[in-house]
Amino acid sequence: MKRRTFIGSSVAATVGLVSTAGVAMEGKSTTTGNLKGNINHSVCRWCYSKIPMEDFLQSLNELGLTAMDLTGPEDWPLMKKYGIHASMCWGAGLGIDKGWNDPELHEELIKDYLQIIPKVAESGYTNLICFSGNRNGMNDKVGLKNCADGLKQIMPLAEKHGVVIQMELLNSKVDHKDYMCDHAEWGVALCKEIGSENFKLLYDIYHMQIMEGDIIRTIQEHHPYFGHYHTGGNPGRHEIDETQELYYPAIMKAILETGFKGHVAQEFIPTWEDPIAALKQGVTICDI
Repeated sequence: MKRRTFIGSSVAATVGLVSTAGVAMEGKSTTTGNLKGNINHSVCRWCYSKIPMEDFLQSLNELGLTAMDLTGPEDWPLMKKYGIHASMCWGAGLGIDKGWNDPELHEELIKDYLQIIPKVAESGYTNLICFSGNRNGMNDKVGLKNCADGLKQIMPLAEKHGVVIQMELLNSKVDHKDYMCDHAEWGVALCKEIGSENFKLLYDIYHMQIMEGDIIRTIQEHHPYFGHYHTGGNPGRHEIDETQELYYPAIMKAILETGFKGHVAQEFIPTWEDPIAALKQGVTICDI
């Protein structure tokens, strides 16, 4: 899948950080015990790509996690074997840099998404990721209109199959220079322009802390447009504990109070010697 080129480069860029890991969590148990059931936990596969898929799925079973983000059709049969739900699918598009704000890409994007939407639904899944693309000198209002014009052409099929197309909010300051959908206000305006309950925003807490902060207030005010959440510690996109500036229990409480029933996926890059122990800690912090 074309987005794998991005995932591969992201992982390669962080290998040095992961390989110079800090101290692993004390204790040998990887079981989180009984999760409270208030938050639907998930985890992004790419952050643990060095672990073979089947081994990782077994670890998720041990942790009591039942969902994983950013997987495609090639992953789903094995995930089903271990009872792991695909909470945010990919399988279409040209990556992060080339997205719906470029009309010249619409024909290919529309074709890709019209092919994958039924597959997502037939597999029993709901969420399918998409990206705005980079500005490349384009005015944000023009880009918003271009995104809406293109996405509106796939929304009838998404609505028919009960699939929710979710555009990810990413920072353009540190990780994804020039990315257009880099503020919640722009993303919410796009949702309103498209006008479908089957189009939402993937609100990445790490990315939006970098771009605008005010995380809890933004969630409270705009939660109807947020269909999914990602975590990550800032600065560095590592563990979400006391080593960074966000206080995730309060953020999770704010999400829960909105009545959100979707998934919250851990998307931090583990630095510990034992990455599964780091994942356990992140889930425990968010399990309010």
